[in-house]
Amino acid sequence: MNMSSKFYNNVKTVFLMCALSSVLLVAGGLIGGMRGVWIALAFATVMNFVGYFFSDKIALSSMGAQEVGPDHPLYKIVEGLAQRGNLPMPKVYVSPQPAPNAFATGRNPNNAAVCATEGLLQMLDRNEVAGVMAHELAHVRNRDILIATIAATIGAAISSLGYMFMFSGNRNSSAEQSPLAPIAGLLVLILGPLAAAIIQASISRSREFNADKLGAEMCGDPMYLATALEKVHMGAAVVPLQGNPAFNALMIASPLSAGGMAKWFSTHPPLEDRLMNLIGQPTTGRIYRR
Repeated sequence: MNMSSKFYNNVKTVFLMCALSSVLLVAGGLIGGMRGVWIALAFATVMNFVGYFFSDKIALSSMGAQEVGPDHPLYKIVEGLAQRGNLPMPKVYVSPQPAPNAFATGRNPNNAAVCATEGLLQMLDRNEVAGVMAHELAHVRNRDILIATIAATIGAAISSLGYMFMFSGNRNSSAEQSPLAPIAGLLVLILGPLAAAIIQASISRSREFNADKLGAEMCGDPMYLATALEKVHMGAAVVPLQGNPAFNALMIASPLSAGGMAKWFSTHPPLEDRLMNLIGQPTTGRIYRR
């Protein structure tokens, strides 16, 4: 990624994150006036603290992942890619799930972990696994994981505020509350999570394109990742991924099929767009030979 596109991507991410935070604060204000804003801020603070320090453990636990050492083939692949990408060696995990997928997690490159499912390791050859793991290490280098975590936790806070309104019956005695607060609260309950989902998807999709490009560069051949993506998408359509849906955005391929209006909420670009994004990327110094 060149400097201008990287700058544009960072500006876009900051804008989208501000928009997501604004939705959270507006939701709190509509439901409970200034008191609601303070509740929203408290929600964001607690959830972001948990997300920052514990999201990796939560994500890995939800997948039943187990750490593997230097004797495992996946560890050796990741080690070579990390050296090539000038990255600290992350922890390497394998999930027993038969669905083919992979993800990276952790708050920064020095506290990162990558995970692949057994289904992915059985479906792909060594070069394709390298392409997938290079994509995940690209997320680590770009610090996408922290951004995705913050987006997910703020989105969850918006949903939680809506449910708080639904179950509390909007029994707020604050004098500053508007007579229209019940209607506003209902709109927050319905539209708040919708807006959060669209913004989260916008953040994730742009990051996926960038990680595909950088991953192709790290493994030395864009076709490694391109053929892997095709196989993973086909496999994911047949074998469903079991786990917390909140972590779908971390996966290399969306566990859910998105068609029609659902594309607006998908955290991943369509496969065809990702393949077109990889076409024309240079082949330079493959890490493995076919």
